[in-house]
Amino acid sequence: MKLLLTSMGVTNASISDALVELLGKPIAESSALIIPTAAHPFPQGAGMVWEAVAGRAPGPLAELGWKSLGVLELTALPTIREESWVPAVRDADALLVWGGDVLYLCHWMRRSGLADLLPSLDSTVYVGVSAGSIALTPHNPDAEFDLQFVPDGSDMAQEADMTLGLVDFALHPHLVPEGTPGATLSAIERWAEGIPSSTYAIDDATAITVVDGAVRVVSEGDWHLLQH
Repeated sequence: MKLLLTSMGVTNASISDALVELLGKPIAESSALIIPTAAHPFPQGAGMVWEAVAGRAPGPLAELGWKSLGVLELTALPTIREESWVPAVRDADALLVWGGDVLYLCHWMRRSGLADLLPSLDSTVYVGVSAGSIALTPHNPDAEFDLQFVPDGSDMAQEADMTLGLVDFALHPHLVPEGTPGATLSAIERWAEGIPSSTYAIDDATAITVVDGAVRVVSEGDWHLLQH
């Protein structure tokens, strides 16, 4: 599997070029499945899911001009036969994993069986946006935020920091300048001090590619690698 881990989608020409390079062909000749599951826990989740699928969300992804685009809703997969969805995943050139609640997304990636399938998708390009990118790392920087959306009586809270760990570095998206509300470098540094992994802090104009274990930063903005 080839990875394109973004903060806010394909926001500039450099990230677009990286995506085409990973695909090995133009986007217009490539098929994709979009996974909007992570947006569901939020009060505005229904609208966020529609925006992601319709290409109306802030981060460009569904609207890039794919040859074909389908929706893969992870919460539905445990209720249908594997032969109804696994071949579609294997046939897709790209999986577009939208942002939202990291905890909820990882829970349904495991429960649906997608997490087990991902390592076998040798030629597939995984395109993550925010939570969709964090899900593949070893740590969840949004764990405390995500816990407020866990339903009463659910044991999902036990998984708060249990992301999939398919890469060995941590990732904190949406880096903003100091003095701006949000994920400043100083705030990310404080979080990164508490985990054993190196951490990439990336803004919305930056992405990280991973191919055969080789990591490359693609950026027209600001990013930092925080190492212990």
